[in-house]
Amino acid sequence: MSKMFPRIGRRRALQGGTASLLVLGLLLWWLRPWAEEPPGGAITFSTGTRAGVYHEYGELLRAEIDQDMPDLKVRLLTSAGSQENVSDVATGKADFAIAAADAVATYRLDHGAGADRLRGMARLYDDYLQLVVPPDSDIRSVADLRGKRVAIGLPNSGVRLIANGVLKAAGIDPEKDIKPSSDGIDTGPRRLGHGLDAFFWSGGLPTDGLSRLAKKSASAFRFVPIDAGLVAKLHDQGGATRYYRATKMPESAYPTIQRGDPVPTLAVSNLLVTRSDMNPRLTEWLTRTVIDSRDGIGATVHSAQLVDVRTAIYTDPLQLHRGAQRYYQSVKP
Repeated sequence: MSKMFPRIGRRRALQGGTASLLVLGLLLWWLRPWAEEPPGGAITFSTGTRAGVYHEYGELLRAEIDQDMPDLKVRLLTSAGSQENVSDVATGKADFAIAAADAVATYRLDHGAGADRLRGMARLYDDYLQLVVPPDSDIRSVADLRGKRVAIGLPNSGVRLIANGVLKAAGIDPEKDIKPSSDGIDTGPRRLGHGLDAFFWSGGLPTDGLSRLAKKSASAFRFVPIDAGLVAKLHDQGGATRYYRATKMPESAYPTIQRGDPVPTLAVSNLLVTRSDMNPRLTEWLTRTVIDSRDGIGATVHSAQLVDVRTAIYTDPLQLHRGAQRYYQSVKP
């Protein structure tokens, strides 16, 4: 044999083969679960009203799931919002849902049916409370809502939960001191100034229902500020109010309406929730899809751009589902 190609000893060949198998094994582990057959079956995902961010996010996520798990059929359920979503998952009507942290905490504090089975998969993005009035309205603060016709959101919605708390913090009884209505983002915008003096909305930025209204006219509506002092009074109510934080709605949310001015308000985190009995392999795959689809979904739902693997694990008040935990451990640096 030529000296240029020396004979390889049996021992060295075995060592080389073992090393190659070890590298291959580590590569397959790193690629897990994509090296496995994708989960199949059918799941239900509860979102929100069709004009809200929850439903838009759900539709886009379903398309991403179809790419990653083509044999998994996803049925989207519309709902009133966070409070209904939490109940639906806890009681088995839905398998997965998006819900604000305050609604999750309230359900647990109220010992709702199946509350102990709720688990978190990811912290997604923040909802911002938006108090909307006509541009020529004399309403300049929450306190000015006394005696007015105010939409406080659908029953069992996250909007109603926050709106009632904010009104009480301002010294207003939601049942006696205003003329409340149940309009949500689907009907509130078109009734503004035509049966409504104001409406509350809590959602990601921007919300399509408000963006469409803003496109009609640069003076279609105005935001009422919710200052940090009022948020502090809201915290005094205790319970789930600790999940609210004072912040400002960035001027880029609705630029033609805000005209360069941020709006003082409050925000609350949204969570992707499921139950403890959900298949860990399915939740691992779904968690990966949620994180990996951030940029694709974020191109349409701008608030989804804030989904980040470094913060997604913070699903307080829920502990992580073991499948989601398995995913985060697999990508931990």
